[in-house]
Amino acid sequence: MIELEGVPELIDPVMICAFEGWNDAGDAASTAVGHLDREWKGEVFAALDAEDYYDFQVNRPTVALEGGIRKVTWPTTRLSVVRAGGGDKPRDLVLVRGIEPSMRWRSFCNEILGYAHELGVEMVVVLGALLGDTPHTRPVPVSGVTSDPDLARSLDLEESRYEGPTGIVGILQEACTHAGVPAVSLWAAVPHYVSQPPNPKATLALLNRLEDLIGVRIPLGELTEDARAWQLGVDQLAAEDSEVAEYVQSLEEARDTAELPEASGEAIAREFERYLRRRDGQPGPGGHATDAAGGVADGRDGGTGSYLRDSSSPGSGTGSARPRRPSAKDDAEEEEEERDENGDGDEGGRERPDDQD
Repeated sequence: MIELEGVPELIDPVMICAFEGWNDAGDAASTAVGHLDREWKGEVFAALDAEDYYDFQVNRPTVALEGGIRKVTWPTTRLSVVRAGGGDKPRDLVLVRGIEPSMRWRSFCNEILGYAHELGVEMVVVLGALLGDTPHTRPVPVSGVTSDPDLARSLDLEESRYEGPTGIVGILQEACTHAGVPAVSLWAAVPHYVSQPPNPKATLALLNRLEDLIGVRIPLGELTEDARAWQLGVDQLAAEDSEVAEYVQSLEEARDTAELPEASGEAIAREFERYLRRRDGQPGPGGHATDAAGGVADGRDGGTGSYLRDSSSPGSGTGSARPRRPSAKDDAEEEEEERDENGDGDEGGRERPDDQD
């Protein structure tokens, strides 16, 4: 039975979820939700029963002293609500933060969706972080994934094509899809060679992408400075190890190559035109680039230009040599051949009258 005592009517609510564990490299996702809760002073209104979902030998409870009194804190998942944005267009966020459950994942997701239904949640956004071959010196890649084709088109997201083992992030998104609740997963890639938490740079990247997705400005506090300090610290560690520095450089080169313009037909045509202009030193007629043989590189004639020489011909070199301009002697020889074919020339090799002095 879901009880929502003390929870006011929410404005355009969005549910933001993150779970510690397998889906949370560098604690980037759970730290992002914790940041939202802290900056907007979230109020916890519900917690899932730890007995139902957690193996306490895997996720052990903790003991702390508060005012001389021992207090046990059980691993669980808590829900809080914050009002974001403010001003003329406030929006409420339902924050779900906990540990990936050890058992009964279907029941766990159904309980989360029960709260989403009762609160009138319009969309569920699940944050995750994974280890990847990404350099710490470049912007953190964040991918937005959904199983809803319409949502993918409207929000410029990727449709999920992943196959393989999954965590609670994937299961919750699938449960939302079956329940008809719009759901999006945002995944940040964390460098696998510096995977230990925290990773404020990845957390910052997730919050920036979330800000764009839900249309709410998120106060970042000291997170920007923390991310800068984190990168400087990793820079120093990498500089002290030549093997790590060389590996980071290889990742940078691979990343930069992958981000070159897409090799589409139009992109290839544009690159080819630029190449030809560099060879000729000037644009061709009508602003088109000309190839080395004077043909316009407009994609006709197989994209090679109408004057490119057959590469199998002798002396063709690269197959792009400019044909020789006909001379006066060439014209005379051609005229003579035409007369011979028409029977107009003298036979037996005798000189023609026009050849005499």
